[in-house]
Amino acid sequence: MHNEPTPSVELREFGVGGRITLSVMADDFVDVILGAIAETPRDGLTVETDPISTWVTGAEQDIARYVSGLIAAASRGGRHVVATVMLSRGCPGEITCERPDRPPVFSEAPLTVPTTGVDAVAQWALYPLDDHGSPERSADHMRDIYAAIDDAKASGTFVGSDHYVTRLSGDVADILATITAAWASVGRTVAHVTTHATVSVNSPSIARTAEASR
Repeated sequence: MHNEPTPSVELREFGVGGRITLSVMADDFVDVILGAIAETPRDGLTVETDPISTWVTGAEQDIARYVSGLIAAASRGGRHVVATVMLSRGCPGEITCERPDRPPVFSEAPLTVPTTGVDAVAQWALYPLDDHGSPERSADHMRDIYAAIDDAKASGTFVGSDHYVTRLSGDVADILATITAAWASVGRTVAHVTTHATVSVNSPSIARTAEASR
């Protein structure tokens, strides 16, 4: 059992949340996107969809489960789906922006995401944005980024590094767990951290490469 901390601010106040945009390469993309949004559980979250993206705020673990479930739901029909995901932790850009002395920890529980059975590939980047960190520990952006990459390697989702991004592969749930765990972990010592990922499912280029290698 984990003794949960008592944060000095609420999740919504601190700007913990994200945006996701689904792109479905099929004629029935409207039905696929709206169907996925309708069927994905949103327990404990605030979710709002506009003409461009879906905004979600709540606990980091619940956000990871929602985004993973949403991508999987849109992908199960076999269509090529690309999801653009941006997560932010820290209040710049939010209405309330009185930051506490140190970044709040909202949960000590390990971050887990239920397996979806949907394989994906992703390009991921992590951005620790503040230059002061916590009172006990000065910020070091590359230290935090390299630590996140090491964690991705340990989790088995790491594939390699390209210009500006780290490549990930695996079940959608494992990819989202890797991304969200790094984002939340860095957020314990850096007051404002964002992460960005492009997640692709059922990519025709992967299928074509597999056929060519036979």
